[in-house]
Amino acid sequence: MKRFATGLIVGKFAPLHCGHETLIRGADEQCETLLILSYSVPELPGCEPQKRLRWLQQRFPGCHSVVLTAETACTLGLPPMPHNDDDADLHRHFVASVCEQVFQCHPQAVFTAEAYGDGFAAVLSERFQQPVAHVRSYRQSGADAPSGTLIRADVHRHRALLAPPVYRDFVQRICLLGGESTGKSTLTVALAKALGTGFVAEYGRERWEEKQGNLEYDDLLHIALEQVRREDSTAAHRYLVCDTSPLTTLFYTLYLFGRAPEALFRLAERPYSLIVLCEADFPFVQDGTRQDETFRLRQQAWYEDELTRRGLPFIRVRGTVDERIQQVKEALAASADLTI
Repeated sequence: MKRFATGLIVGKFAPLHCGHETLIRGADEQCETLLILSYSVPELPGCEPQKRLRWLQQRFPGCHSVVLTAETACTLGLPPMPHNDDDADLHRHFVASVCEQVFQCHPQAVFTAEAYGDGFAAVLSERFQQPVAHVRSYRQSGADAPSGTLIRADVHRHRALLAPPVYRDFVQRICLLGGESTGKSTLTVALAKALGTGFVAEYGRERWEEKQGNLEYDDLLHIALEQVRREDSTAAHRYLVCDTSPLTTLFYTLYLFGRAPEALFRLAERPYSLIVLCEADFPFVQDGTRQDETFRLRQQAWYEDELTRRGLPFIRVRGTVDERIQQVKEALAASADLTI
């Protein structure tokens, strides 16, 4: 039997860092049910509500996590969500309303790492007409203590304070596309080295070799799923260089079978921070696995048409490997969201 039937933790979790995780784990050990509430007005860059909910659910699947937005709060009939800088009591009464109208329960304890938790528990006790304990945990102090403010100032520098699934949402995926024999694989490895990060090789080629070129219809969706899985599990710093994407798999599926599963069409919508189209500006090289020059040009044209149709911005790179790397770096430096 645990100390409390129901406990409560409230925070912005922007982003969810190791300090939050320590607090949550400690509370979960003491509660039969742990409620986690997150909201922020305004929302903070890179920590959108859907990301925060995913972080909480991935890291603490046994807890009941709710991330509110102004729209959902209104839909649920809650009072207006207070601004982050509003009076503390306004926040406390808002949280009490969430407990009653969303969680539909009165927690017995509130867990914090701050002195303000005493006042928080007092307001909840008054609203619920029953005692609510404040359980305060130790919080690291000093300039390097984990905090949302510190991490948001330079998330890559402080990535050690984030669990891998959380940091992954701050890594910018760079996707390399292009017809066969346009230098994608070579550029992938060289670009990752130049950027000091990781890369994901083209799994489709690996699967093709495993099956000695005899790919079946179901193999293509498997290829796209495995490509995405590897992207989501590869360690990277700031950038992740990806050799092809599910869009490539969609092209081959349509070319080979004239149709594609709906799941593959959805995977082909996967977003990338930068899309790089490698130009066919050097002679075609036949390595025994490729089609021919005509096919390369057909594939190249399909990428251009498809990216344009989808409204996806992309850059073209040409020349030597070093020249292409420099072109990518210039594109990264020119973007406010992608700096090196």
